Amino acid sequence: MANAPRSRAEAKSLEAWLRGFTARVRIPLTATIITGAIGGLLLVLQAWLLARIIDGVIIEHRALHQVWPLLIDLLATFIARAIITSLTDIIGFEAAARVKRDIRRLAYAHLTALGPAWSRRERSGDLATTLIDGIEALDQYYASYLPQMALAVFIPLAILVFVFPAYWVAGIIMVITAPLIPLFMIIVGKGAERLNQRQWRKLARMSAYFFDAIEGLTTLKLFGASRAEAQMIADVSDDYRITTMAVLRVAFLSSLVLEFFATISIAMVAVYIGFALYYRDLHFLPGFFVLLLAPEFYRPLRNMGSSYHARMEAIGAAEQIVRLLATEPPTPPEPKTTPAPEPALTIRFEQVDFAYQPSEPILTGIDFTLAPGERLALVGPSGAGKTTISQLLLGFLQPSSGAIRIGGIDLRDLPPAAWLARIAWLPQRPTLFHGSVIDNIRLGLTADAAAVRAAAAQAGADHFITNLPQGYDTIVGERGQGLSGGEIQRIALARAFLKNAELIVLDEPDASLDPATAALITASVERLARDRTMLIIAHRLESVHHADRILVIDHGRIIESGDHASLLARHGLYATMSALRQDVPA
Repeated sequence: MANAPRSRAEAKSLEAWLRGFTARVRIPLTATIITGAIGGLLLVLQAWLLARIIDGVIIEHRALHQVWPLLIDLLATFIARAIITSLTDIIGFEAAARVKRDIRRLAYAHLTALGPAWSRRERSGDLATTLIDGIEALDQYYASYLPQMALAVFIPLAILVFVFPAYWVAGIIMVITAPLIPLFMIIVGKGAERLNQRQWRKLARMSAYFFDAIEGLTTLKLFGASRAEAQMIADVSDDYRITTMAVLRVAFLSSLVLEFFATISIAMVAVYIGFALYYRDLHFLPGFFVLLLAPEFYRPLRNMGSSYHARMEAIGAAEQIVRLLATEPPTPPEPKTTPAPEPALTIRFEQVDFAYQPSEPILTGIDFTLAPGERLALVGPSGAGKTTISQLLLGFLQPSSGAIRIGGIDLRDLPPAAWLARIAWLPQRPTLFHGSVIDNIRLGLTADAAAVRAAAAQAGADHFITNLPQGYDTIVGERGQGLSGGEIQRIALARAFLKNAELIVLDEPDASLDPATAALITASVERLARDRTMLIIAHRLESVHHADRILVIDHGRIIESGDHASLLARHGLYATMSALRQDVPA
């Protein structure tokens, strides 16, 4: 379905979406058209001055000093046209830049509303192509195509106003031949539109493959699959190359057709003018003036043909952007006005069910209470639904049925930003962004250097950070490149200390660390947990021995509840898992 050809109605719908943004840049777009129109009128003046000069020197045999005023006027016209042309380009660029900025903001806000639960199911390379290359591909649509559509009507009509009084036969030829250019442009463009659609889809597919290969390069190397993956990327790239060449062939064919008709039309005007001059039916001055204007009459139409490809490219790119924006977010986009509950939070899951597909339930009948200051752990086999519960609590997913209540208020009625401000999230693999260490700890919070350093000290990170080359101003690479796993975890812990949130959602940050580093992380987590509510997603049972309560999840249901000792005494799934992990004698 994704590769089905786009219908005419879909193309019109996409162009209507693109044109919807013109209201935001009406002033610069109008200014672009006005300056372009002034440039067209200056072009007519330039042709008239040049015709006067040539006529005066060659036909009337005037001396240089007699045509010198005309030469000065011609030079001034050249300069004015150059200024107007530059101004037109600058204003058009500004209009396109504003639209691209607005679309990026809109896409980013929508991605934020969709949340991480949605983005994890998408291919990063595909999204990157849509949000970077796709939005950039809209540039020429706003900077060139839309203004050129207006200028392609105004400038030829303006030229005809001057051509008909000078030589009406040339005017008739221009009127008859002018429609041929946009007609053939549309005919050839229909095939190019389908090819552009296919090209954008294959570019997104190639980007997704390439991004996946970069992400998993270590794994591919270790399993000896790098050559096979490289061959797959080469095949996808070659497929994209073939599609791109097909688009270029159609584009070149379109240009050839437009240039052919424009050249034939200009030649017809020149021939008629030549015969009229030969038989003395026309004076040299008006004849030469019309001859100079003939190429300029067809130039806006030819430019519109070139800009037409910008339209098709923009529609191809817009298809992916619109599909992204049409994805329904899991949370309602309208802001909530329900007041926040009291600081002492009581979190209640009331018979919560969740499923991505109605026929495939992930959680069924989840019912528990997390009291203020309680340390609650979720354990169970992989895929049991532990992470889904945390995603529901964070508000990234919505229950299919049931409710999550915060201090008696339905979580869906709370402002998402206000709720997330009260939560610190510590994942197993924290994300660091390219930038300084201090900015990675702040991460949007307003805090001075002393507060950041105090938070880092509580997380056990101050010592290694001060030993970095530039201390807290040291630049770290994307995803913490240049730091060890333990150092990344301690920076993430420093974020949580700095945020000072009342609810901590913890995805076992000391997993996969060496014993010494894990001990440091555990000690920091203990400090963080004081006087705070904590939900722990446990992958290793030894990390939940000291939890106030443990919920055992299996196949999306809570099957056991209690502390470590009571659950062992029941000889249920928890005891079996514990025995398998050699936490107690088998």
